[in-house]
Amino acid sequence: MRLTVLGCSGSIVGPDSPASGYLVESGDTRIVLDLGNGTLGALQRHLDPFAMDALFFSHLHPDHCADFGALTVLRRYRPNPPYDTREHRLPVIAPEYAPQRFAQLYAPTAAELAETDLSDVYEFRPIPEEPVRIGPFKVTAVPMAHLCPTWGYRVEAEGKLLAYTGDTGPCGELAELAEGADLFLAEASWEEHPTAPAGVHLSGHQAARAAVDAGAGRLLLTHLVPWTDHQAILAEARETYSGPVELARPDATYEI
Repeated sequence: MRLTVLGCSGSIVGPDSPASGYLVESGDTRIVLDLGNGTLGALQRHLDPFAMDALFFSHLHPDHCADFGALTVLRRYRPNPPYDTREHRLPVIAPEYAPQRFAQLYAPTAAELAETDLSDVYEFRPIPEEPVRIGPFKVTAVPMAHLCPTWGYRVEAEGKLLAYTGDTGPCGELAELAEGADLFLAEASWEEHPTAPAGVHLSGHQAARAAVDAGAGRLLLTHLVPWTDHQAILAEARETYSGPVELARPDATYEI
């Protein structure tokens, strides 16, 4: 199983990275976790977007989903795509209100919103309680603690496990999400601070503590907010977690 970081900037696009998006591959199957601002461009460097087998969203804040509008333009209007996108709709696993949210993103005017239906090129599926099977992948959603309904994902294939937090503050479900992960892709938006708002994001220390508690094999810190000190976040994580830990880098690939 292979992870490629399309973007790892948190909250907004950074000067050196798109926002959140991750390509995961196993054999001939490719799935994408989140598609934030700028990630569609990055995806095209690594994969023909028509080769995606499924698209999963942790939640629908713009830094995790904004490029869905651009993807829709591509799937509807690119001349001579490799297949009929209306015959082979892309599975989109997302919060149940995603069709309405993405219609708002795509509709050219408010007057046309009621008539905007994207199900011609997408197969929208609400996030299920049971695992989703996509080729060799088994993907399990775990509710997280954030400002809106949000899920992390356990992605299993080839006997390996990738755990991805999406956005979350500290919560009991982190241990369930990351338990036994070979690679824990954890958001770490800021340094530890007593006035940090609860239930929003993790600090470097909190991400590392979750990795320790879950017995994760490797820790990869992501959702790196541009105005925070990334090296300080990394140092904080290394004080807590003794295993391999590093900052995610755009366009970097990790074998799991």
